[in-house]
Amino acid sequence: MLDGQPRDAEPHLDALALRVLAFEAHAWQQPGVKAEGIREEFGMSAARYYRILGELIDSPAALRHDPMLVKRLQRLRDARAATRARRSLSNGRTLD
Repeated sequence: MLDGQPRDAEPHLDALALRVLAFEAHAWQQPGVKAEGIREEFGMSAARYYRILGELIDSPAALRHDPMLVKRLQRLRDARAATRARRSLSNGRTLD
């Protein structure tokens, strides 16, 4: 019980969220193969899948469900964002 609410009041993951996490647990070596898997498994575009995944890995319920996977996905996302930021800052010229 947290703050007078029963434990069941905590948000839970729906079936889609559980499937996405299970799908992400696979080691995907080639992006094209993963995109094809996303279309086959979920019937949606990779862009929509990644929007759902982005929201999911910020979810406390997902973190409780599989903390190692969610933390790994958050680290990968943060590393990609840092790489994009460095690229956009340099813009092909050296910074002073």
